[in-house]
Amino acid sequence: MTALKISLENGKEQLNKYAIGVSLVVIPQVYIAVFLTKHIVENPSILEILEKIGIVIFIFLSYYFYRESKKSKIKIETTAVKKENAFLAGITLSVLNMFSIPFFCGSVATLDAFKLFSFNSSAVLFFVVGSLIGTFYILYLYGKFAKIIQKKTGELTKDINLILSILTGLVAVFTIIKSLI
Repeated sequence: MTALKISLENGKEQLNKYAIGVSLVVIPQVYIAVFLTKHIVENPSILEILEKIGIVIFIFLSYYFYRESKKSKIKIETTAVKKENAFLAGITLSVLNMFSIPFFCGSVATLDAFKLFSFNSSAVLFFVVGSLIGTFYILYLYGKFAKIIQKKTGELTKDINLILSILTGLVAVFTIIKSLI
């Protein structure tokens, strides 16, 4: 959403600076994710603990989003991003994004499960570079299609918390069932 806002308010040049800032932070995040995934793969007991923690987190998230969906109007508050701070905003928001490392861990674990990933240095380097390019490109596309996305999401944003509540609830239920089987 921040990428869309920067693109709409400050233009594509500022969006590119924002995307570069975000992409630079992706590099250490991907390396951390690969390192964690390697240790999780080598120690399956860690995965069981993480699944139990994940169930609790998804139940809380489901409840939170459900409560938010019951409020009469959704307010999306964003801070104004000055043109000269777009790069810094990208770095800051990317550092604060707590979901990127688990996302990359999941991606590496999935690739490893299908024998499409190796933990050697060249495979890790290609994964990092691919993640960097992919992150920049998706943010670039958000900016390129910002006006279209803004028009299309108008209807979705009023129900987004209910949708997120259902999705996180389903993930929690699926994880509970998986752990019992």
